[in-house]
Amino acid sequence: MTESQGFLRLAYWAGAVMDAAMVVPLLVPGVAAAMLGLHGFAPAPDYRYAAALCAALMAGWTALLVWASRAPVDRRGVLLLTVFPVLAGLAAAGAYALSSGLVRVGYMAPILVMQLGLTVLFLSAYRRARALADDTIREG
Repeated sequence: MTESQGFLRLAYWAGAVMDAAMVVPLLVPGVAAAMLGLHGFAPAPDYRYAAALCAALMAGWTALLVWASRAPVDRRGVLLLTVFPVLAGLAAAGAYALSSGLVRVGYMAPILVMQLGLTVLFLSAYRRARALADDTIREG
């Protein structure tokens, strides 16, 4: 494995670990309440159902990132799909939570910073993967 491929795998696995970690607050409302500073948070069945759907999708995306890490150059498109619509959509949801007053900035800031960090990491990894693919084509 080259240094560049190691960097690519690191990017995929960083996303997979973050996604897997975010499944927990989706399935355990008490964790979500503590993480977001939601005092007295007692979600009704409709919320829990929607959160369970989201958890399934988050777990699926975790598996997709792990799968993509097995052929990081060939599956580089997964990196772009993770940036948009996934990370962009999550950031938009976070912005809504802030603007509606649901969550205070101090609780949302670490999540938004992590999303921004992953975005930079994924875009850098995509750029490197594309360069590796181009080199392979030129050498081929």
